[in-house]
Amino acid sequence: MASTNTAVTRHPGGTDLPARSPLAGWLAVVSVMLGIFSIVTTEILPIGLLTMIGSSFTVSDGMAGLMMTMPGFLAAVSAPVVTVATARIDRRLMLCVFMFLLAVANFLAAVASDYWLVLLSRTVVGIVIGGFWSIGAGLAERLVPAESVGRATAVIFSAVPLGSVLGVPAGTFIGDLAGWRTAFVVMGVLTVGVLAMLMLVMPPLPPDRATRLSVLRGMFGNVNTRFALLLTFLVVLAHFGTYTYVTPFLEQVTGIGPQMITVFLLIYGAAGIAGNFLGGAMVARRPRAAFGVAAGMIAVAALLLPVLGRWELGVVALLVVWGVGYGAVPVSSQTWFAKAAPGAPEAASVLFTASFQATISLGALVGGFTLDRTSPSTVMTLGGITATLMVVAVGAHFARRPTWPDGTCLVPGR
Repeated sequence: MASTNTAVTRHPGGTDLPARSPLAGWLAVVSVMLGIFSIVTTEILPIGLLTMIGSSFTVSDGMAGLMMTMPGFLAAVSAPVVTVATARIDRRLMLCVFMFLLAVANFLAAVASDYWLVLLSRTVVGIVIGGFWSIGAGLAERLVPAESVGRATAVIFSAVPLGSVLGVPAGTFIGDLAGWRTAFVVMGVLTVGVLAMLMLVMPPLPPDRATRLSVLRGMFGNVNTRFALLLTFLVVLAHFGTYTYVTPFLEQVTGIGPQMITVFLLIYGAAGIAGNFLGGAMVARRPRAAFGVAAGMIAVAALLLPVLGRWELGVVALLVVWGVGYGAVPVSSQTWFAKAAPGAPEAASVLFTASFQATISLGALVGGFTLDRTSPSTVMTLGGITATLMVVAVGAHFARRPTWPDGTCLVPGR
């Protein structure tokens, strides 16, 4: 019988897969990055369109904020549930299914005749966020050689700041030119394109290293994980309780129109990209300082906006500070979770995603409730106070435990 020389690649889980060219692997990485980009952009798209959509359905700005609340709560639930429930299903198939659902959600929002249909579409978005993130975030090691995993992971996570930069200002720009429904149509078309790319370039990915619910439950018994949850809760609550309603603030307090709002949000997004890379470089060496400085910058910006926000120059300066600060938050938070549970990286990623998304929803909900009963300036002030509490928590924790340990724990002796 003739011999064969088919090469195989063994990924860390132990499954032998046919060897693929480096180009094919990187195309698969890019397809995951574009999937996350589509998800992030869809999730935050309503921020710039908030008042337009609210006016279309005659709902208040606070009620319109439910478009940000719904996806986060659903993502928080779907992250662990989907991770466990789909443990035996090919990862490629699941990624494609989630991209299909995202396209459906965008098109549904575009044609919605009632506000409850918009909220239904955002519910689907939430399920997609939790599912796709839990699967896609850790795929780099299965798509490229070991020496390229770090770079591939960076490419995948670059979708977060890029989505933040392009999502809100681009959506606002399109909405101003052609209506908010057109913005969702554009996102639906983009998502269909990503789905086609995933189907073409993503290899079969048999599941491995499934995360069980017992592992997730066990993480809550770790004091380090609980503290990571506290810090993430405070800083994300502060950010999304305010940034979700930055458009009403710019309209009512600063007094600028849609075109200038687009420019201001683009400036904020560019600052966010810088913050992402600065935070990523800093958190590896000084995680306490990175997280604390990020929260401090958000606190300063939010607290000063009611004072300086009446002038365009003041708003621009504070949005830059805010953008740099928040840009460092996701990578800092994820690092804390990873160090809190070094033996269970997938479970740490699921818990990070769930807690982050749940707090996004809570922040948008609390901010909307406050906005409807007070003013945009009050929303900013409360957010700034919350971010300040996070800075105090970091300082108090490390005053008692001043080291950042190596290896398996955050707190010495545990």
